[in-house]
Amino acid sequence: MLLIKNATAVQFEPARVTEGVDILVDGNKIVEVGSQVDRAKATRTIDAAGRLVMPGIVCSHNHFYSGLSRGVMADIKPCPDFVSTLKNLWWKVDRAIDEEILYYSGLICSLDAIKAGCTSVIDHHASPSYIKGSLNTLRKAFLKAGLRGMTCFETTDRNGGIKELEAGVRENIEFANLVSSAKVRGDEPYLVEAHIGAHAPFTVSNDGLGMLSDAVRETGRGLHIHVAEDKYDATWSRHHYGQELIQRLDSFGLINDKTLIGHGIYLADSDIELLNEKDAFLVHNPRSNMNNHVGYNEKLTSYKNVALGTDGIGSDMFEELKFAFFKHRDAGGPLWPDSFVKFLNNGNRLLERNFGGHFGRLEAGYQADLVIYDYNSPTPLQAENLPGHLAFGMNSSGVRTVIVDGAVVLEDGCYPFDVNEIYAEARKAARRLWKGMDSLS
Repeated sequence: MLLIKNATAVQFEPARVTEGVDILVDGNKIVEVGSQVDRAKATRTIDAAGRLVMPGIVCSHNHFYSGLSRGVMADIKPCPDFVSTLKNLWWKVDRAIDEEILYYSGLICSLDAIKAGCTSVIDHHASPSYIKGSLNTLRKAFLKAGLRGMTCFETTDRNGGIKELEAGVRENIEFANLVSSAKVRGDEPYLVEAHIGAHAPFTVSNDGLGMLSDAVRETGRGLHIHVAEDKYDATWSRHHYGQELIQRLDSFGLINDKTLIGHGIYLADSDIELLNEKDAFLVHNPRSNMNNHVGYNEKLTSYKNVALGTDGIGSDMFEELKFAFFKHRDAGGPLWPDSFVKFLNNGNRLLERNFGGHFGRLEAGYQADLVIYDYNSPTPLQAENLPGHLAFGMNSSGVRTVIVDGAVVLEDGCYPFDVNEIYAEARKAARRLWKGMDSLS
């Protein structure tokens, strides 16, 4: 058993701050929390020495295939709008990815997420030149780092028409079956789950939506898709199909309580009502929206379920929460930090819907995904002002130790294995990626 002693226990929802707490972990579950824990049961002890111990943080929408694009040096044509940004940059990045590039991109992103106190990441993957087996390559990277996560293939017809659609859907189904088999076997930690992925409605025909509908029904997984990230997506749907975006997806049975919608900036009110009725999730990605100059989601308060993601800009959710709050205030929004802490914590609701079990609280029976955090606050820290501390004071530099599924994957700022060679190989892979981008028309 693992004992974390002398902790200041911090929980986001319901908000709690409790000093002098011990947390006992048996396997991958918390079994006891309090001041009267029998320390003699422990086979290993970590002294938190008064530091904060909080539930693991979730990034609810990410793109690990973009991990080696940081500081990209390739011939990128001008990108005056969102669609040209996709065509000139991101759709060249994903087409240049091979198995080795993807593995190191996924592994680096996993390690960086852990370093930022992120214990789970929900990924959305694209590599049109390497479809079959790509999701298992990402899974290997998750497992190597010890990060919990989900992934799916970004089904689209933007490069190869119906054959590309079929290959993308097949990869999603085969991966969902793979992780189901691994869970049944139980010969490794159950850390990785599956969505059924699609790029965006404007790059998926009705034939493709039909295939995705069959895949959702066959696997029991939910759809993960970008929707209304730009006005172009909504306009396309109305022009070509005479339907609003969510209405179109729902007509294929693709909207349910496991559906994850990225962005949703330009959804019609009727679409938001439909999402709420189906108990689906919107994931808000403020930094990415700002970077791509696509506009701000003025309707956050209209959604029943909102979580936070980065859309590929790292996995620092302390940073993302700040941008989410400050951009909202800049736009004249009415929400305060407590709402954005709730959005952040909602990532755990997504994990519960897909992994089963309990996530996001420091209570017996909950998953042992934990972060030990160094924060010497200059003002009182208590439940009532915890959101204010997260928005105005705390950042990822305070992360000291990270535990995922009961395993210590970062201790006192150090990984359990040498990562220098991994980063060196990643730099080589990045150069190949950039060179490959320049070879594409």
